[in-house]
Amino acid sequence: MFELHPIRTEADYRAALDEIEGLFDAELNTPQFRRLEVLTTLVEAYEQRHYPRELLDPIEAILFYLESREFSLVELEPIKQGMSY
Repeated sequence: MFELHPIRTEADYRAALDEIEGLFDAELNTPQFRRLEVLTTLVEAYEQRHYPRELLDPIEAILFYLESREFSLVELEPIKQGMSY
């Protein structure tokens, strides 16, 4: 069990992630759920410091989404044709 404290090392980060995974099914308003909330907050703070996210251009974000799901722009054409403006 991860001792609740600020996450300062990669080992702490991994341990917290492992525990979060085990708490995903925690029932609302239980000690396990409250622990999940605290761990998630600690992990988010660590990630903001060590893995900052760059804001993507909206077009880049769409292209990334498509690529990550192995879609192509050609596959969107039928959707575009069915839209009315």
